[in-house]
Amino acid sequence: MAQQGETDELFDIKTSFYNGNYQRCINEAQKLKVNPQLQEEKDILMYRAYIAQRKYAVVLDEVNDSSDDLSGVRIFAEYLCDVKKREKILLDLDKKMSGNVDISKSIFLYMASSIFYLEGNYDATLRTLHQSDAIECIALMVQTLLKIDRVDLARKELKRMQDLDEDHILTQLAQAWFNLALGGEKLQDAYYIFQELTDKFSSTALLLNGQATCLMAQGKFEDAESVLQEAMNADSNNAETLVNMVVLSQHLGKAPEVGNRYISQLKDSHRSHPWINEYYTKENEFDRLCRNYAPSVSS
Repeated sequence: MAQQGETDELFDIKTSFYNGNYQRCINEAQKLKVNPQLQEEKDILMYRAYIAQRKYAVVLDEVNDSSDDLSGVRIFAEYLCDVKKREKILLDLDKKMSGNVDISKSIFLYMASSIFYLEGNYDATLRTLHQSDAIECIALMVQTLLKIDRVDLARKELKRMQDLDEDHILTQLAQAWFNLALGGEKLQDAYYIFQELTDKFSSTALLLNGQATCLMAQGKFEDAESVLQEAMNADSNNAETLVNMVVLSQHLGKAPEVGNRYISQLKDSHRSHPWINEYYTKENEFDRLCRNYAPSVSS
């Protein structure tokens, strides 16, 4: 990591990754020549961008057991790639996290906590993240605390990020997430943050979904639709865009088949996504209730 006053050779790659421009991150990482001390950090960003594009095979083929941080990236790719391995991965992580962990390996801590987060184990997520002062780990802490409605604690972690680097793109994103959670007049502030990042860097599905969420929360569904259409053009298979399209189609009163198409696409391409898991749970519960209250057929 560059010290204050020094030029960060990886700034463009990091920025591309954090704002969701994953292909640009990969392209720049492949071209950029850095000193040996930064090589692993550059590779980690590139492999994480491949993971974000769901190109897990690239990571699994190229990343072998090496440093803790790179091994964390590989474990995360394995977790996302193979549902059958998840139970063992979780058991191994629990065992490793209960022992002596090198807290300087912030990427490993971030990858481990990301797995716990996706599992809905927010206590384990926070316990893991609490060990690191890396801004990326604090950002996930903010996200997790907002997820469990601890806005008071999220505010403290956001302040910690601002004290570390108030101009960092992750600090800006965390501020936007926090404003979204507060709602009300803060929704417009969140929208402006996403818009400013889009204007400053590039229009990505991640930033466009942020804008669309702000607009929907304000009841501006027609405006949100145009933003989500732009997000679909940027990445027609982005899970968050598809989820937002499902929600939007309901609010706009579109024909049921419109929303069902997006749900079918999610089931096909993102079958392990938390939204789809919850959808299946509710679908099964509805079927159970229907069976329980169905009229009995007398013989």
